[in-house]
Amino acid sequence: MTRKPNTPTAKGAAAKAGAKSPAEKALEAAAKPVEVVGHTLERAFDPLASALKRAALKRADKQSRQFDAAPEAAEPAARKSAPAKAPVKTKSDMPVSPLVVPFPKIPPIAGVQLATGRAGFYKHEREDLLVMHFPEGASAAGVFTRHGVGSAPVDWCKRHLTMTKGEGVKAVVVNAGCANSFTGKPGADAVRRVCSAVAKRFDCRQRDVMVASTGVIGVLLDDSKITHRLPEVGARLTDDYWAQAAQAIMTTDTFPKGAYAEATIDGQKVRIAGICKGSGMIAPDMATMLAFVVTDAAISPAALQILCSLYTRNTFNAITVDGDRSTNDTLLLFATGKSGAPKISRAGDKRLADFRDKLEGVLMNLAQQLVRDGEGATKFIKVSVTGAESHASARKIARTICESPLVKTAFAGEDANWGRIVMAVGRADEPIDRDKLSVKFGPHWAAQDGLIASSYDEAKMSAYMKKKELEVTVDVGVGRGSAEMWTCDLTKRYVEINGDYRS
Repeated sequence: MTRKPNTPTAKGAAAKAGAKSPAEKALEAAAKPVEVVGHTLERAFDPLASALKRAALKRADKQSRQFDAAPEAAEPAARKSAPAKAPVKTKSDMPVSPLVVPFPKIPPIAGVQLATGRAGFYKHEREDLLVMHFPEGASAAGVFTRHGVGSAPVDWCKRHLTMTKGEGVKAVVVNAGCANSFTGKPGADAVRRVCSAVAKRFDCRQRDVMVASTGVIGVLLDDSKITHRLPEVGARLTDDYWAQAAQAIMTTDTFPKGAYAEATIDGQKVRIAGICKGSGMIAPDMATMLAFVVTDAAISPAALQILCSLYTRNTFNAITVDGDRSTNDTLLLFATGKSGAPKISRAGDKRLADFRDKLEGVLMNLAQQLVRDGEGATKFIKVSVTGAESHASARKIARTICESPLVKTAFAGEDANWGRIVMAVGRADEPIDRDKLSVKFGPHWAAQDGLIASSYDEAKMSAYMKKKELEVTVDVGVGRGSAEMWTCDLTKRYVEINGDYRS
């Protein structure tokens, strides 16, 4: 047998064959734990990530304060071109969250059409099916749950986005009321039948159809409920239906969630719009949420995937309601290319500067609305950790604080129990300096340098804790790492909602 020489040329060819694109690296990074993915992405896409990181704190603060004057309750305004519809009623007819924000006015996004219908996954009268249709040449990108069980819709989207490299997507079909997770081959077959029916409807390939489901885990999707409704729903496609689309995908949500922004690319205006759903089973990597964001910008699939993966880190992966991740988490980002702006092929292109900023703002807006609608929530809480050994360490400490039942119930009781904060910091098992540890609630110091603060005032603390929006800052005194996370309180209502979820 003749052995091939191990020449530099052969080595180079092998290396080239095994090389991965930036988009593939982004997908791989997104599959890693959230405490690791940030550093991976920054190294892969620097200097873009470095520039974004420097501005992240400023943008996050701006986003978290933009709803300070939000009304106590709000109904989504029906678009003029769409028939008026009654608000979606959830199974338990839950009261609207006291942290509600109004649904924004979202104009048509060139190239995407939407329609909703009732497939019948719920016993009570409500729409539970959404179809979105895209033009030829649209780009797609996605970030999905890392949950070990996963779901048939997530498996389908991940596999076919990899296969098509995000090119040629034509439709998305979303149902609420059945997660189609932990359903084995029958669940996968149900997804395939749905995509086959949609592909025939829109004259495209099955792999050009994305799917998403939300609802009870372990229940097989009755795909006939969707396929029988497709002709009716498809005939109603319109470019002005965002509020109704947001309502159709709700489960235990108490208000529909949407966000909108305008940006410029090379002097040309482009639009970005998104909707999402989620209320419980919310935690980083990702939350129990579905999110669909569309822009009329012309951006290559590879660049879109990089942006999608990068911005998920400080938005959807920086929120938590109860610490439980879902099997079905899906964020899909689409670019129709119908704005008239020039096509951008690189995520770091200078012409995308304003677009990147606005896209991150839309994702942050949607993510924070999930926390505001946390099951039973009465407090919207921002936790900032500074002085950590690294960013990853700070994130882990912040997450431990945000997911501690004792911390969250203290917030529900309007108790500035900084001892519980300290407890959570210590059990994160990250480097800290106990003698430098400091805790602050809003502008009020609770502890400084490992002791109760000399300026501690119980009356001022109690008054501050009555606010609906709170901030906690913790410095652990060992380095320069920092991180932010958003959460809500844990109330009796959360137990009631989840105790009655299937009954």
